[in-house]
Amino acid sequence: MDTAKHLRTAPLQTPTDLGSNATKDIAPALTTLLADTFALYLKTKNFHWHMSGPHFRDYHLMLDEQGEQIFAMTDAIAERARKIGGTTLRSIGHAGRLQRLADNDADYVTPSDMLAELASDNRQFASFLRATHAVAEEHNDVATTSLIEVWIDETERRAWFLFEAGRPAS
Repeated sequence: MDTAKHLRTAPLQTPTDLGSNATKDIAPALTTLLADTFALYLKTKNFHWHMSGPHFRDYHLMLDEQGEQIFAMTDAIAERARKIGGTTLRSIGHAGRLQRLADNDADYVTPSDMLAELASDNRQFASFLRATHAVAEEHNDVATTSLIEVWIDETERRAWFLFEAGRPAS
């Protein structure tokens, strides 16, 4: 038997007391959430890198902070899927196939449009977090639900900051 080939096809059977139905439901929900997290992270960094205008410094720094916060979620999401016996993203292509948040590849986006789009994306992301929370809650996965509750609060804060920063001066 080819040992290398066997290792490539060996199942990743991480034991969990949540049961196989929980793994079948929660791990894919987390993996899809992870794809959206990477999409939101990259869009936030895209707008951070391409920010311009009179509020450049403030917006640039805010988006950098928000990007760091979003990226900090990625490892915890992936590891949670693995801890409960599932698998997670394997490539950028895999993430692209699963993500629900739209990319923005425009050559130029105004600062106000950047803030509005990210505010909307964060609100949509909060709804994805709530849906994943419901799946985890259905299986009494308190570890996943408690992580998600913190992320919902952080996401709502980002959406709030983006909304307030994008308001026209009165």
